Amino acid sequence: MKLLMTFLRPLAVLALVLASQLPARAADAVFPPGLRLGMVPLIGLSQAKTFPGFENEDGSVKVLITELPTAAYGEVANAFKANPGGTGGVKQDKIETPSGLAYYTTETGKTGDATVKRYSMIVPGNGFSGYVAVQIPENATKIYSDEAVRQMFATAVTRGEVPIDEQLGRMPFKISDLAGFKNVRTLAPGASIVLADGDETTGFEPKPFVIIGLIGQTPQQAEDRARFAQEAALQIPGLRDGRITMSEPIRINGQPGFETRIDGVSGKDKTEVTVVQWIRFGGGTSLRIIASAPRGEWSNAFTRFRAVRDGIQPKG
Repeated sequence: MKLLMTFLRPLAVLALVLASQLPARAADAVFPPGLRLGMVPLIGLSQAKTFPGFENEDGSVKVLITELPTAAYGEVANAFKANPGGTGGVKQDKIETPSGLAYYTTETGKTGDATVKRYSMIVPGNGFSGYVAVQIPENATKIYSDEAVRQMFATAVTRGEVPIDEQLGRMPFKISDLAGFKNVRTLAPGASIVLADGDETTGFEPKPFVIIGLIGQTPQQAEDRARFAQEAALQIPGLRDGRITMSEPIRINGQPGFETRIDGVSGKDKTEVTVVQWIRFGGGTSLRIIASAPRGEWSNAFTRFRAVRDGIQPKG
């Protein structure tokens, strides 16, 4: 339960539900672009403009939908079983959905000076855990009841794959060459994406993969870029015992960049990998590419990595 509430507090957003206008069936579910979890949007809600989920016309009512690691669902389920009564005024419940058994919590809290009702739900997915957060202002709780929210949760459904074009279309850059990578996964909608030969079930690390995303606050002075690139390379999540083998400035599609290579181990099986990090420096944001391959597959994989890198262009 504590784990689920930890997920709730930074993610929870406002949702508005009319008890007389409840969602009816999972066949009507809408999936936020790039996500594998969807549900029937409530009356008056449409696709949100700045986050994955739904909101009303003036943006005051919102439903957040996102994905968590696979293990999150099991951890929450175990927490519910260990403490079925809940604590501290947090009510625990569960409900069957088209995706399987979902666990959710209800509590009253504060957002600034306003009292709010919060709901948080987690559902199982194939290779991920689906998460939904709802928050209702106190002055709306008599109309938008617990039962309305529960029935909304009951429409939650997952899909096996997100179309590649849909995922790429949400990115702030174009990728014209996928270099044979078949598994495309959005890591952060509108911000980062992974291209991989592996998947979440087996883990990405045993096979080549590329992560592409934007970062901010990169140094504008050429003399500061080497230190920045090397420090960033040694902090790549999941890479252990990293040792920089090369780091030098290059031009990437006509822009100043930096290439850094690292040898290390990655994944639960401690796969020996070689990783390349490319940073293409820009004005407000810079492009960062992290590509990893098992040491024995490096030569062929590096050719593919460069094809992906050279095919990335800004939109517009």
